[in-house]
Amino acid sequence: MTGHMFTDRTGALLDNAERLCVARGSRLTELRRQVLGLVLDAGRPVGAYDLLDGLRADKKGAAPPTVYRALDFLLEQGLIHKIERLSAFVGCTHALDRSHGDHAHEGGCHPHAAQFLICTGCGQVTELDDRNIVHALVDATRGIGFTVRQSTVEAEGLCGACGTGAIPPAHAHGRP
Repeated sequence: MTGHMFTDRTGALLDNAERLCVARGSRLTELRRQVLGLVLDAGRPVGAYDLLDGLRADKKGAAPPTVYRALDFLLEQGLIHKIERLSAFVGCTHALDRSHGDHAHEGGCHPHAAQFLICTGCGQVTELDDRNIVHALVDATRGIGFTVRQSTVEAEGLCGACGTGAIPPAHAHGRP
């Protein structure tokens, strides 16, 4: 067991992740569990080197390849997503929340074609799981003979708090 203590919510999500991995014939090692916990506890998109810093709090000899191997596994298992625009990672709450199950999409699409709303004011990222967006993309590309195998949509804009101006963007969502 690591010295890092996660929130109760993160602990429950980590337990769900472990069950998902076992059901898929994979293993959520202690290191992978810790990296996933750091991603989930961050509450925002987090970069690999920030994760490395968090990992080094418990494992002094941790090196970048250690983190990248864990991230690759977590991505393959659908437990996290990479936000390409930010070169950062977020937990896949749809996979980890047991109420959503394994969330396979219909029509041969990628098991979880996520959409991300990135607030340019405060940096908050919200994950959507809207099948209508996936189906619209599949339908739009079918006419030109293109088969969508995987899709991730990243849209930039302003979240509700930043968009209304009720909270100055620099202070929205508890950011200094």
